[in-house]
Amino acid sequence: MLVKLYQLPESESPKQFTARTGITVRRAIGPELITVAEWVEKRFSKGWRSECEVAFSRQPVACLVAVKDGELLGFACYDATCRGFFGPTGVDEQTRGLGIGKQLLFEALLAMRDFGYAYAIIGAAGPVDFYKHTVGALEIEQPEPGIYTGMLKLV
Repeated sequence: MLVKLYQLPESESPKQFTARTGITVRRAIGPELITVAEWVEKRFSKGWRSECEVAFSRQPVACLVAVKDGELLGFACYDATCRGFFGPTGVDEQTRGLGIGKQLLFEALLAMRDFGYAYAIIGAAGPVDFYKHTVGALEIEQPEPGIYTGMLKLV
């Protein structure tokens, strides 16, 4: 999917989101790498852990985290699989429905825009309707698996 970063809809500000939910969405820092990577692998996959680790290797770190009372609730990466790609992203099952995924998405896309990107690609987008509705993402016609063609099987 393709997102026009120069044409993002209005969204709740980080301060408003934190005031409403008590959840802070922020850029992760280096010392959190192992904690975040293990959390991602446990809840999602080894592949997503790998991408998360790549996002941590970027400067500034290209991984955002949602945190409440010192507990990790969700994450969003960009520039992990390829430059200009958003994802992977995920929210703990117990806390879905609170708008965490939406806030992570907006803040990651804004970070990409601030870094100089005009567009973001969402590769292997799972919730297509969510991305269409939330940020006006457009589907890109391409055969699957696209950029993931020939990827090694993860064990």
